[in-house]
Amino acid sequence: MRSRIPAYSVTCGVSREARERTTGLLQAGTPCASAARHCGASCSTVSRLQTKVQADWQDGRPSGICSPATSSLETIIGLYGETVEVPCNSGAPTPEDLIILKWKYEKGEGVPGDLLVKQKGQNAMVLANDEYKGRVNVAANLSLLLSAANLSDQKTFTCMVVAGADITEYPVNVLIHKAPSALEISEKAEELEIGKLMKLGQCTAQAANPAANITWFKNKQPLVADGKGIVIQASVQVDPNTGLSTTFSTLEYSAEKGDTDAQFTCGTQHTVGTLQVSSPVTFTVTYPTENISIQVLSEGPLTEGDSVTLKCVADGNPAPTNFIFHIKGEVIKVENSNTYTLTDVTRNATGEYKCSLVDDAKMEASINITVSYLNINLSPSGKILKSAGDSLNLTLQVDASGKPKVSWMKDNVKLPKQPDFDKVAYSDTGRYELEMSLGPLSRKASFELIVEGAPIIRQLTKHRGEDGLHEVLICEAEGSPKPAVYWSINGTLSDESPFISGRITHKITVVPTANLTVSCSVFNELGQDTKAINVSSLFEEVRMDKQDQSDDSDQTKLVVGVVVGVLIATLVIGLAYWVYMKKSKQGSWKTGEKENGSSEEEKKLEEKLDENSQKAEV
Repeated sequence: MRSRIPAYSVTCGVSREARERTTGLLQAGTPCASAARHCGASCSTVSRLQTKVQADWQDGRPSGICSPATSSLETIIGLYGETVEVPCNSGAPTPEDLIILKWKYEKGEGVPGDLLVKQKGQNAMVLANDEYKGRVNVAANLSLLLSAANLSDQKTFTCMVVAGADITEYPVNVLIHKAPSALEISEKAEELEIGKLMKLGQCTAQAANPAANITWFKNKQPLVADGKGIVIQASVQVDPNTGLSTTFSTLEYSAEKGDTDAQFTCGTQHTVGTLQVSSPVTFTVTYPTENISIQVLSEGPLTEGDSVTLKCVADGNPAPTNFIFHIKGEVIKVENSNTYTLTDVTRNATGEYKCSLVDDAKMEASINITVSYLNINLSPSGKILKSAGDSLNLTLQVDASGKPKVSWMKDNVKLPKQPDFDKVAYSDTGRYELEMSLGPLSRKASFELIVEGAPIIRQLTKHRGEDGLHEVLICEAEGSPKPAVYWSINGTLSDESPFISGRITHKITVVPTANLTVSCSVFNELGQDTKAINVSSLFEEVRMDKQDQSDDSDQTKLVVGVVVGVLIATLVIGLAYWVYMKKSKQGSWKTGEKENGSSEEEKKLEEKLDENSQKAEV
């Protein structure tokens, strides 16, 4: 590293004889004795020359005797303990007419000290017999090589070059720098307290030149002293043996809560080398409790039978370890823990809970806890038998901690609202389920409604088939248990609908060849019903040979036909009922009657058959 300060190179020519004997460098401020020795003149003469040189340069007029060699004094920086190369004439090429090269230095008080001399074509000869003996040498470019540099080497070294008839001197100022050894933070505080200015630590930068400037950092951001929360004091000690300086920097710091995990370092940027930073240090930041809260650790809403854990949280550091819990008027002290657990809670546990510090009862927190519960009672329940047209009153009692959600289902199909049974109908038959929910709680109740009644034929209709060659008879009945359906004539069964909501539809197809009266009968264990319908012939019979028969004959035939028809109908009904009862006993036509049948119904059927036989005989 090099710099320059003003200097002058002069040729001493006070007299011809003096110029012939020697030429020297007169540096501004050089003691008279030194210049006189080089010029071979008296001190007074040189002093006058020196005065003239200075006056000429102050007026901007170069002297005819002294001419400037350089515009400034060159300065270089060497590293402590290493070899320093001091350039001669800023490292300019060696003059071709070089005669003698000489290196010297100022011992002090204007007394020069010779280091070495080198004549053209010869090796350098060391002249020094002091501290520089064995430490100096000359490079090929005439530079001075100074080994094991130390702070005592911070001085001006001069290169004197004799070339031709001129003697020129090139002074070089040498500075020796040294970076400090590794930075270290010592005297660290055990802990920091919020809001209190405390000594955090001392940073040391040892053995440096010049003395190191230390900067403190928090999380890699520089700290700037403000005289309040940040106070930095620095001092320097110089080693009397080496002259190296050790810098001490003390940081006083007022901590904040966020400094708990903060990293503090110190660093320096020396003139040589890179930024040096100490190892980071962290501190425990203490502060009193300012806030307290109570929490419920249980997941989700609380229900009866659950366990609930209360946790008291305080923000002090170190955090409090002892607390007082206020449980439904009872004061419970907990040591070395901040939780308290309630087991198998009931609805009576609903209410306010508190916790506080043992040493500060005013520092407390509270929370409300609700224990959810849900109980329902639906009446009637189970299996309910009702006759069509009866009423059914449902009674629902609810005991809950809040308003529950209500849902009704019938045979797994959701209903829009609670069913109303002012007059039950066959369509009301089914399984009903009530579900109530309140948070995580859910309760269910159900009943099965069966509506019974004797069968009734709601409608007996007919219509001609699509081909126009047959009639379709439709018998629609209602009743429960499922009624059996019988017709007074034989026909082809075309369809029987499923028995749903107490309704059944039975269809047969017939091909009438004459006008007929056809009846449909329905039976179950609770009763029976019959309806008749007239069916016209699909064919027109022309009987020309019977037109002459008398009216009496026609009437006789009509009476006989009616009697025969009644007999046939009675037999058909009796046969059908017998088949029905037989099937019921076997289980294939069961509609709800007892399997053993009813002797009373059999007696009624026999009486009816006898009555119809007597009418037929008449």
